[in-house]
Amino acid sequence: MTKVSDKRLKKSAARLYAVQALFQMEASGQTVASICTEFETHRFGATYDEGEFAEGDVDHFRRLVEAAVNWQAAIDQLTDRALVAKWPIDRIDPVLRALFRAAGAEITRMDTPPKVAITEYVDVAKAFFPEGKEAKFVNAVLDHMAHEAKPSAF
Repeated sequence: MTKVSDKRLKKSAARLYAVQALFQMEASGQTVASICTEFETHRFGATYDEGEFAEGDVDHFRRLVEAAVNWQAAIDQLTDRALVAKWPIDRIDPVLRALFRAAGAEITRMDTPPKVAITEYVDVAKAFFPEGKEAKFVNAVLDHMAHEAKPSAF
């Protein structure tokens, strides 16, 4: 495996872990520090009966989780504007809410090109919802968010 593709895979894994961590934080009330320590110690590269967890880019994971938490109100408002009025962010599936927060953090607070972030998080949605229409929904919402947050990128 080339160094570039290995780095890309680690960033992709970090995004998936960030969504899981944000979901878990909302459900359990854990802090950023405790959730990051738990994931870095027990999830990244761990092997369980169900299989092996991928190695993740720890720095990217931490930046995503911290930015999603620190900028949650602004990200949620951006997400709300992309959602249908009858479905504010607090009414959507908690996994999707965590995904929109991680993606919103990456789109608004990091140097990742919006199109890359959208593609990556659509893939994360497919991992969580392999049978559903959620990936198309995620694509539409993130596209709207990215066009609003970074119109010059399109």
